[in-house]
Amino acid sequence: MRRHTFHALPALRHAVRRLGTANALPVETRARLVLSVSTLADSVLRAGYGVTLESARTRTKDRSSAGGSLAVTLRTPAPVLAPPAGAELPLPAQVSSDAATWHVPLPAGTPEIRIPAGRHSDDATTGGSGRLRGPGGTPAGASGGDGDGAVSDPVAENRLLEEELRVALARVDSLAADQRRLTHELAETNSGVLALYVQLEERDEQLRTAHGHILRELEDALRPPPIAVDGLELAVHYAPAGTDAPTGGDFYDWFILPDGTVHITVVDALGHGVRSTRSALNVTHAVRTLALEGHPLKSIVARTDEILAPLDPELMATVLLARIDPVSGDLQLANGSHPPALAVRDSGEKEYLEVRGRGVGYPFPGSERVLHAKLDEGDLLVLYTDGLTESRRDPREGEQRLAESARRHRHRPIGEIPGAIAEDMHTVVLHPDDTLALAVRLSPRPR
Repeated sequence: MRRHTFHALPALRHAVRRLGTANALPVETRARLVLSVSTLADSVLRAGYGVTLESARTRTKDRSSAGGSLAVTLRTPAPVLAPPAGAELPLPAQVSSDAATWHVPLPAGTPEIRIPAGRHSDDATTGGSGRLRGPGGTPAGASGGDGDGAVSDPVAENRLLEEELRVALARVDSLAADQRRLTHELAETNSGVLALYVQLEERDEQLRTAHGHILRELEDALRPPPIAVDGLELAVHYAPAGTDAPTGGDFYDWFILPDGTVHITVVDALGHGVRSTRSALNVTHAVRTLALEGHPLKSIVARTDEILAPLDPELMATVLLARIDPVSGDLQLANGSHPPALAVRDSGEKEYLEVRGRGVGYPFPGSERVLHAKLDEGDLLVLYTDGLTESRRDPREGEQRLAESARRHRHRPIGEIPGAIAEDMHTVVLHPDDTLALAVRLSPRPR
């Protein structure tokens, strides 16, 4: 083992650099060793202490280090050795308060070379105190000889520094090239992911469209076909709460009774989607059966509840029933918790036809009475669900706007009236819901 003592960083760096070069250390490893030794020695030398550098060759049984390893130790005369706070050594070492040791693997076949001397064999020698001495026996880094701490061979030192700089620049270039490559790969990956996302969105949109188309076809199949009645015009508009589920709990039914009167049912079942559609269908089918069997209009809501309660205990639905004689214009209304029908006279006069009652699934279901009224030629009757009047969460304000809209559109072709009313009512939608608007108008009879 050889040891030398230094009092200045330049001479210490030069000795470590030449030691690495002489032992054929890779340039990057050599530079890391120089920086690590300098980092630990700097504060010690600034404090006025000297540092001792030792080197020794060790053999190892590890096949990955066939040339053995170089042990480089930096010692201080006082326990003051510590890396700066927050700093990491470029080359890891075993550090204590008075010593730091690096074990550097050597290439196979590297000759055993300890700390090299300066430019000549007598440039740095070890005196009896173990201190590294310059020419004439003066400690290196002290006054005399290389007393200012300058290196003994600046040309060689500059050459080694340039070599380390070239390696550092090559490493930087390599990292920059890797970054460019990874950036390009990331851009291509992001482009592929974006394309896949767009494809998935398009596929999802296609599935939603197909799903909606199937549901609309199913809905059209379930809803009653138009009926043709002399002296009576009928039209309907329906819109679901959401485009992803074009069916809902707002339903209607119309048919001609044996006595020639037209029966109309409007149902609003609790909920949205297919389940509420099933509930509304159950109600309309039950009402149709009871009406065709001749049950009195006043009893139909209560009887519907009796029939469906055992089959669907969770069913809740509001119901409005209307009977119209197309010849005389006589109108009968029964109600179960449903918004009232609106009558708009040919003159523009507006009237809500109120009938109290409780719906299917409600406590004490049934219509309290049957309201009798009369429609004259040109009079318009509007039946609807609460999605039309409660889109702004204020039913009374909605009823006022509905009455005004129906009055304004009452003379339009019957097929346009429900849609025009719905468009007026939904200029602002704060509470989306299924919407149904059904218009009936007594048309003039040929004379």
